[in-house]
Amino acid sequence: MRRTTRGHWQRFWEEADRLSLDDVYGNDGRLERELFGLGDPVGKSVLEVGAGTGRDAVALAVAGADVWTLDYVPGSLVLTLQAAAAAGVTVHPVGGDAFGKPFADDTFDLVFHQGLLEHFRNPLDMLREDLRVVKPGGYLVVDVPQTWHYYTLGKKLLIALDRWFAGWETQFTPGELEEMARRAGGTVVRTYGDWMVPGLWYRAVRKTLLAKLGLRLPMYPDPIPPLGRSMARWRGRNKERRWALYTCMTIGVVIRKPDSFPGGSR
Repeated sequence: MRRTTRGHWQRFWEEADRLSLDDVYGNDGRLERELFGLGDPVGKSVLEVGAGTGRDAVALAVAGADVWTLDYVPGSLVLTLQAAAAAGVTVHPVGGDAFGKPFADDTFDLVFHQGLLEHFRNPLDMLREDLRVVKPGGYLVVDVPQTWHYYTLGKKLLIALDRWFAGWETQFTPGELEEMARRAGGTVVRTYGDWMVPGLWYRAVRKTLLAKLGLRLPMYPDPIPPLGRSMARWRGRNKERRWALYTCMTIGVVIRKPDSFPGGSR
């Protein structure tokens, strides 16, 4: 059975470090938009699970939050420390398991992760464990790939060929993600989506040329007129429509932990 392992991620972040983080795409500000939209982070306790490069964690630390990251891959913890040092802030990286976080119940005002939930076959267990460490009235933000996108077809083919960078991955519809959040004991505050600009194929070609030949294409090429302008207008008109979530590559939910959480203390 295909699965994601520490080895997959260690290789991934070692490659990212070799290429330079300036050449690695982030989430284009999507997580910062959602996280900062929940209020002023000054003095808030925040945990990023599966921190990757730590970019979002560092942005919150710069804004005045007390930020921790949790990852079971040493390469990610190193990148997070490097990013924090470059920004002149403190982030507390911790090695550990997302399914058994080394934190007490009701510890954080905000917990978030991006590109993590889809790599595990028991995602509901992860969401319950996420909410355990959120304070009552606090928030959990979860960001995942969306099912009805051509990304899913290409990914499934590469998984079948054992060529997928992370070994295995699933995906979610907006309805599936919302229902799982409710089953975990949370209240869905908002569901959002995001289109990838530039598109996936451009990013894949750019990364391949950079890794294999050392050729650098611009990360964000100028859009082709008038196509770029018309697509930007279309996205602007439809970004809040429910059906548009089913055209996005990535979706996410903002979940509030109720004052009475069914999981209780362990």
